[in-house]
Amino acid sequence: MADDSEWMKLPVDQKCEHKVWKARLNGYEEALKLFQRIEDAKSPEWGKYLGLIKKFVTDSNAVAQLKGLEAALAFVENAHVANRTTGEVVSGVVTKVFNQPKARAKELGMDICLMYIEIEKAEVVQEELLKGLDNKNPKIVVACLETLRKALGEFGSKIVTLKPVVKILPKQFESREKAVRDEARLLAVEIYKWIRDALRPSLQNINSVQLKELEEEWVKLPSTPPKQSRFLRSQQDLKAKFEQQQVQGGEHSDDDEEEAAVAVDPYELLEPVEILSKMPKDFYDKIEAKKWQERKEALEAIETLTKNPKLENGDYGDLVRALKKVVGKDANVMLVSLAAKCLAGLATGLRKKFGTYSGQVVPTILEKFKEKKPQVVQALQEAIDAIFLTTTLQNLSEDILAVMDNKNPSIKQQASLFLARSFRHCSQATLPKSVLKPFCAALIKQVNDSAPEVRDAAFEALGTVMKVVGEKAVNPFLADLDKLKLDKIKESADKVELPGGKKGAGGAPVEKKPAAKAAPPPEAPKTSAPTKKASGAAASKPSAGPPKKGKPASGGKAKKVASDVKEVTEAELSDGVCEELAAGVLPENCLQALDSANWKERLASMEEFQKAVETMDTVTMPCQALVRMLAKKPGWKETNFQVMQMKLHIVALVAQRGQFSKTSASVVLEGLVDKVGDVKCGGNAKEGLTAIGEACSLPWTAEQLVSLAFAQKNPKNQAEALNWLANAMKEFGFTGINVKAFINNVKTALGATNPGVRTAAITLLGVMYLYMGAPLRMFFEDEKPALLAQIDAEFEKMQGQSPPAPIRFNRKSASAEDEVDEGEEQDEDGGGGGQDIMDLLPRSDISDKITSDLVSKIGDKNWKIRKEGLDEAAAIISEAKFIKPTIGELPFALKGRLADSNKILVQQTLSILQQLATAMGPGIKQHVKSLGIPIITVLGDSKANVRSAALTTLQAWVDQTGMKDWLEGEDLSEELKRENPFLRQEVLGWLAEKLPALRTVPGDLMLCVPQLYTCLEDRNGDVRKKAQDALPTFMMHLGYDKMNKATGKLKPASKDQVVAMLEKARAVMPAKPAAPAKAGGGKGSADLGGTASASAEEHPDGKPEVKKIRGGAAAKKPPSEESPPLIKDKEVNGSKKPPSKGKAAASTQQGPGTKKPAAKGLKEEDKSGPIFIFVPNAKEQRIKEEKQLKILKWNFITPRDEYVEQLKTQMSTCLAKWLQDELYHLDFQRHVKAIGVMIERLESEREATIGCLDLILKWFTLRFFDTNTTVLMKALEYLKLLFIMLNDENYHLTEYEANSFIPYLILKVGESKDGVRKDVRAILTMLCKVYPASKVFPFLMEGTKSKNSKQRAECLEELGCLIEGYGMNVCQPTPAKSLKEIAVHIGDRDTSVRNAALNTVVAVYNVCGDQVYKLIGNLSEKEMSMLEERIKRSAKKAPVKQSASEKTQREHPANPNATFSRKPAQEDPNKLNQSRQQHNEPSHNPIPKEFKLDLEKIEEDMIRDEYKMPDLIEHNLDELLEPIIIPKFMSRNLSLHFDDVHNSTASTINYVISQVASGDINTSIQALAQIDEVLRQEDKADAMSGHIDQLLIATIMQLRLINSTHLADDRVDKKDVIKLYSCIMGSLLSLFSMESLAREASMGILKDLMHGLIMLMLDSRVEDIEEGTQVIRSVNLLVIRVLEKSDPTNLISALLVLLQDSLVSSAGSHTISDLVMKCLWRVIRFLPETIHNINLDRILLDIHNFMKVFPKEKLKQLKGDLPHRTLKTLLHSLCKLTGAKILDHLSMIENRNESELEAHLRRVVKHTGNLSGMKSDRGNEKSGLRTEERMSKAKVSDILTEIFKKIGSKENTKEGLTELYEYKLKYSDADLEPFLKNTTQVFQNYVERGLRMIESEREGKVYIQTVMPQNSCDSVLSSNEEMKPASYYYERLQILKRRCGLENTSIQAGLNSGDGESQQQPTISLMSKPAVVSSTDMLHSKLSQLKESREQYQQERSALSPTRANTRSASPAGDLDDLKKRLERIKSKLQ
Repeated sequence: MADDSEWMKLPVDQKCEHKVWKARLNGYEEALKLFQRIEDAKSPEWGKYLGLIKKFVTDSNAVAQLKGLEAALAFVENAHVANRTTGEVVSGVVTKVFNQPKARAKELGMDICLMYIEIEKAEVVQEELLKGLDNKNPKIVVACLETLRKALGEFGSKIVTLKPVVKILPKQFESREKAVRDEARLLAVEIYKWIRDALRPSLQNINSVQLKELEEEWVKLPSTPPKQSRFLRSQQDLKAKFEQQQVQGGEHSDDDEEEAAVAVDPYELLEPVEILSKMPKDFYDKIEAKKWQERKEALEAIETLTKNPKLENGDYGDLVRALKKVVGKDANVMLVSLAAKCLAGLATGLRKKFGTYSGQVVPTILEKFKEKKPQVVQALQEAIDAIFLTTTLQNLSEDILAVMDNKNPSIKQQASLFLARSFRHCSQATLPKSVLKPFCAALIKQVNDSAPEVRDAAFEALGTVMKVVGEKAVNPFLADLDKLKLDKIKESADKVELPGGKKGAGGAPVEKKPAAKAAPPPEAPKTSAPTKKASGAAASKPSAGPPKKGKPASGGKAKKVASDVKEVTEAELSDGVCEELAAGVLPENCLQALDSANWKERLASMEEFQKAVETMDTVTMPCQALVRMLAKKPGWKETNFQVMQMKLHIVALVAQRGQFSKTSASVVLEGLVDKVGDVKCGGNAKEGLTAIGEACSLPWTAEQLVSLAFAQKNPKNQAEALNWLANAMKEFGFTGINVKAFINNVKTALGATNPGVRTAAITLLGVMYLYMGAPLRMFFEDEKPALLAQIDAEFEKMQGQSPPAPIRFNRKSASAEDEVDEGEEQDEDGGGGGQDIMDLLPRSDISDKITSDLVSKIGDKNWKIRKEGLDEAAAIISEAKFIKPTIGELPFALKGRLADSNKILVQQTLSILQQLATAMGPGIKQHVKSLGIPIITVLGDSKANVRSAALTTLQAWVDQTGMKDWLEGEDLSEELKRENPFLRQEVLGWLAEKLPALRTVPGDLMLCVPQLYTCLEDRNGDVRKKAQDALPTFMMHLGYDKMNKATGKLKPASKDQVVAMLEKARAVMPAKPAAPAKAGGGKGSADLGGTASASAEEHPDGKPEVKKIRGGAAAKKPPSEESPPLIKDKEVNGSKKPPSKGKAAASTQQGPGTKKPAAKGLKEEDKSGPIFIFVPNAKEQRIKEEKQLKILKWNFITPRDEYVEQLKTQMSTCLAKWLQDELYHLDFQRHVKAIGVMIERLESEREATIGCLDLILKWFTLRFFDTNTTVLMKALEYLKLLFIMLNDENYHLTEYEANSFIPYLILKVGESKDGVRKDVRAILTMLCKVYPASKVFPFLMEGTKSKNSKQRAECLEELGCLIEGYGMNVCQPTPAKSLKEIAVHIGDRDTSVRNAALNTVVAVYNVCGDQVYKLIGNLSEKEMSMLEERIKRSAKKAPVKQSASEKTQREHPANPNATFSRKPAQEDPNKLNQSRQQHNEPSHNPIPKEFKLDLEKIEEDMIRDEYKMPDLIEHNLDELLEPIIIPKFMSRNLSLHFDDVHNSTASTINYVISQVASGDINTSIQALAQIDEVLRQEDKADAMSGHIDQLLIATIMQLRLINSTHLADDRVDKKDVIKLYSCIMGSLLSLFSMESLAREASMGILKDLMHGLIMLMLDSRVEDIEEGTQVIRSVNLLVIRVLEKSDPTNLISALLVLLQDSLVSSAGSHTISDLVMKCLWRVIRFLPETIHNINLDRILLDIHNFMKVFPKEKLKQLKGDLPHRTLKTLLHSLCKLTGAKILDHLSMIENRNESELEAHLRRVVKHTGNLSGMKSDRGNEKSGLRTEERMSKAKVSDILTEIFKKIGSKENTKEGLTELYEYKLKYSDADLEPFLKNTTQVFQNYVERGLRMIESEREGKVYIQTVMPQNSCDSVLSSNEEMKPASYYYERLQILKRRCGLENTSIQAGLNSGDGESQQQPTISLMSKPAVVSSTDMLHSKLSQLKESREQYQQERSALSPTRANTRSASPAGDLDDLKKRLERIKSKLQ
């Protein structure tokens, strides 16, 4: 009970984790009650249990576990933070609950899983359950399957992702456990309920019996889809709706549910198959084989592979091209079918991924439809249908339309059928008007085709599209069809069945109409007609309500069509119905007398008819019934002219007053045309035609008129019809006229025998010429010369005339007040007549004629052949007359000729380009950048005739393209940058001529302004004059303010001059031309402008304006508004003209002219308010909605319309309306203005800006996708200010804001413009202040995967900045993973990317040292050498590192380049040292140790004091210290660069050695010469001591560089290479002549040196060079010198390792190993002299390692027995010289049994007889060994364990180290390895340093620990490096003393004595096994030494400078206590 009372007092959370199960049980019970009691889901109480819930479910006690599960379920259900525990809790449930025998536990476990799903963690739960399926316990597997089944059954397939479940399902059917199989079956049945047959493909491979059982189960399932029964927390609204439907019976919701249910695509559940690697290796050979059987085999192999339903993505380009070739060119139809099947399989398997290839294949398949064989056609159909599903109809439209005019009927038929099938898969959204229009036009043409199969296919296609998008959308395009054809289309539409049961937009009306017609006939018209009219444009006439109807049609013509659509589709009324309708509005006697035989009665009835019509209500007037009554017998055959006149007048009256439709017009048009030529009735007929034109639009009326007129043979009617049409065009304007539709009839008229018809046709052409201009003549160039002369004469009359302003309009659209969008439609549709004139011309494709031969001819070296090629090109263009823009490789070829040295060819090329512009027309636009800009370059030619030709050509191009394309981008400004006076004056003159005629210009014109200012001060007078002429024209578009602001970048003198010129230009600045549309509508014909050419100049694109402004409605109103009637227009425009200049004229007008001032004033008032509206919690709500997927997540490759609309909607509540209008305006200049306002208001609206920050950032991401540089630069300017403001406000970006902005910002870091990249980098730098750098890092890593090399390079540079500024912790997810990805880019093809990657790795190296090599992983040899070279170069610069504390507080400067400048500065050592004086010493945070004096800290403090109080030390020293003795200044006069004091030699030598490995031969030679000079002087050679390894490494690297680069480079003079070799050999011979220096070379270095020298001897390239043999001799001599003078131990080890490597390497030559063995033999010869200096332990260890790799048997298997003999000889010689003692030198070998070494040695010793002879010698040793053996192994172990325990404790550490030191002295062979191998490297280093310190103390030396870098503490001591001598640290102490004025003794003495002592007594090392280190490894450590030595050099120089020379004398062995006392005295004085 005592125990119980103890835990009963504990809090609940502590009880829950108590070790007593009863306590836990009690805790769970109380927790359950608590969880049920807490009402607030966000209560802090929940947080206490976050880490305990897993323990609740995994309790080891079954009873407690049950209660814990209940509590856990309550927690998950109620706690707001429960979702954080999902992974661990569900994992615990799976592993610890599902295996429990108690059913209740399993049930609770499942409930917990389902509850987690309910709180939105379905993915995590599903992942853990799927992991549980791999558990070996079948109970767990069954429970997991059951949980998945329940989750699917309750939550449905939308919540539970089925793909991973279906993937693992077949495996469960293979389980040995029946329970698992049964549960898998139940799960499969549940899945089938939701996705039906989509499950079948995934289970096809399971056991047939199981599959059969499943099939039986599936059949039993109900056909209705299941419904979700349990809902997520975010679906509570759906749940409420569901419950409401259940209450109401739920019957009506079934359809909705079915529609809402998303069918699962089986494709998504399949795993992709990779087939490219499985293709036959000889496929591409076989597919080209001559035998069709071989080609068939290849295709069959591919067909088998493509049958896989889902294919892995890859590069299928070659395969697709091969199959396309077979389809297009193979004569064997069977192979064509097979290839088509393969293409179909590829398209089906790849789906959207095949879309990139669709454009290549579709044209070939369409052309191949000419084949008649059904099997081929079927295969091609399947292929093209499958391809269509991978792309869009819009992408294929050009290819399809291209074959619709094909002569082959089969191709046309199949193209139409393909369209019909494609339309079935489309919807109203995917078939916009822009796509439908060209297709419908082509299909309508085919409806009239002579081939019945083509007609039927066209009907089917049109019927399908009508079914899909509805009659309303299609009927505007079917206006030309007669009723019979329309009925046939509707009939086809009725038959169409859309896939998936879709109803289609046109389905309902089509089905309901027959019923309506069949029902009560009399009532149908009455009820339907008004309804239709009310809903159409007619109803919109008196009210402003119908914008809803008007908007979809998008203005002018569309609105007109919208109203017509209703009437066109109106059923044609029967005579009976018409009589009834007419009887309701006409007098009875009137109707009866209509067909009276008496003409007077007929006349009287007509009069009554007219009166009735005049008084009739226009809305209810039954127009069709009335005109049908008029057409009633005698109708249009009326013989009495008076009655006929009256009848025709009534027709005009009805058309004018009523809602006259095209259906009604069709009734009367034939009669009107028949009477139009009548002398008496012709006037009335024309009046009727005019009225119909107003009611039904002139374009439709004109087409009907011309077709009817030329269908009859009456020449008088034909002539008068054409005359009326000519007059009507003047009255109505040319808008919408479909020239192409009746141009053939006009040609027929020109060929008529009747002169009146010909004259009328020519008159009509004259009127058309007014609107169309010169291109009209192109249609008639084939006419007879006489007729063509008449046409030309008529055109000549019209020359210079302007088209009259229209006085008649389509009545419906003109009277509607809501048609503000009409102008837009006219641009798209209405301008058709003039605007599309060039598109109407028949053009031919000449790309096939531009062959590779022709292109090569044009580029030939021989000018005559080039001229021949140009002649051929000119002939091709001339012959084709009108060509398509596709001209193959011709642009590339012609561009080259513009720069031809032969000026005649340049002129010929210009002539061809001029010809090309005329032939291609507006299509030449796409070649402006590639061919047009080079024309401007030719303007810089020195010959005037060439420049003149270029200007003419340029003018021809501009006539076709307009000026916009030329002014966009930087091309023009780049041309002006060329300092060519001819080019500048011609271009500026051209601009001065063109700019005044433009109404608007692209913003990129501003880029030319700096060049314009430069030209104003050009040396050439003509350039200055042209620049001054151009200045006002620039100003008229850019404005004075902008241009004045641009002068800010000029020099002061230039600025004054340019500003004065700007003032002058301001006075003469021309006004912008008025908008042509306004001129046409407002001023009338007189004010339109003088000539056609003048009006042409007013067009913004520079096109002849006749093409656009001369159409009726286009000329009557401005682009965005409907003008009031003509008189009102004149008044308005007349009164408002002055203000319309400048800004007002350019702005978009929003209403009638009289309201403009008020509207403008209102706008200004609006702008005065806040631009951002702060809405509380709005941002949080947006974040929540995005998380819940209620809105689109801001994630896209390019922004789609739905994203823009969504953002626009979100911004509407947070932004001022006027600002939002500006931000989403189509004109980029509005964007610039809006951003300018945002910049101005940034400071004043900080809070609101932050509240809308997510929306602002999103809007700017949209701007990143714009191509306009002006907007982009302005955007970046704002963003920089924004992030500065955010930083000031201490605001931190949320994840939501960062994710929607940073990825898109990083896209712009790869921008081609330097200014943009610079700004983006600056923003990224500032971004790290408001968003963690560690989170920015992954975005940049993602950016390195871009295809844009600039982006990759910049991202890598920025990564380097982050690492440099924030350390390695910034690398996410881990430094190793990040560095590996960065290192991949070292091998990039792009140089800038490689450099950036190398710089980034160097930055890492600067932070963490040699550890970088572990992080970057494996690199190729080439990449590693590049990295080593870069690190070596970076060492020259040795950037100053910052301390960790500084790093955390570091702030990036605004310019990121300032933080990451990695280019190595090529400075001499003195400059380096001078620069170092300006910086503090590197500061690190080493681990504090006992007895350690932190010299670096003292030095840092001293420097800090020195800077803070420069006079303090001097003053205090005078007062406190004794008189100063000036030390002797000792120096050594070395050669060049060695003339400094001794203490500076180390850093100077390091610098010179670093130059040895330089890539520059001369630099390396100079460095070698300096070193050789030092080595040759015995008194100076000592300075090289300690630098030998470093020198040899540099030399080896230079040898490698020569081998890999210089010898292979033909550009390098081989004499220089020989000279370099000679210098290397000379310096090395000098080095190895001095044994003391030669012995310093370490084993790894000697190995690499010997390898390099041997490779040099074997290099045949050296022998081939002159004097190369002399180099080989020098190498031989050097090798001998190395063998003689080097340390024998290191040498033998190096040769053994080298021999081993050469034998192991399979690629290695036997010659290398032979030479190595020769060296070994020579060394063996020296053994008697060197045996006493050899470390036998190391030698034997190396031999042991060698024999491990090459045992005796393996050694004998090698070619020749030389290696075996060499090894035996070496061992024999060693045994002979040492005897049996050699067996005592095996101590370094851990496991002697691994090789045969020991056994072999014993045999050799035994055979030599030395074993017995040495008994007496070994006796003493054996007795010593026996004494050791007496100590049991356990005792030894205990002693050492005790010692190491002491070392490990803080109190006894020194005592422990002392005991260990004495123990090692006593037992020198004691093996400490077992006690050290399990400790950390830090501990090992600590022990070793401690032993060295004790050793130094006992020898009377002071030992001071080195300060190691913070990031490389794990590698403090390298095993191949010796500790620096104590003299080094003593020397540093002396420096400190002198700085404080405490020492005046020369450092030289200390150095000399220190060196002597250190050489006499070696230090004790714990490491018993020295590692073999190569020169590459040594390089890294030496580079770090190089840096340290330079710093030391700087300290020493400053210590010896005259200002520091006043030092105090003291003994060299002055103790630290004295130093401390004196420092204390200084400190006390400072206080």
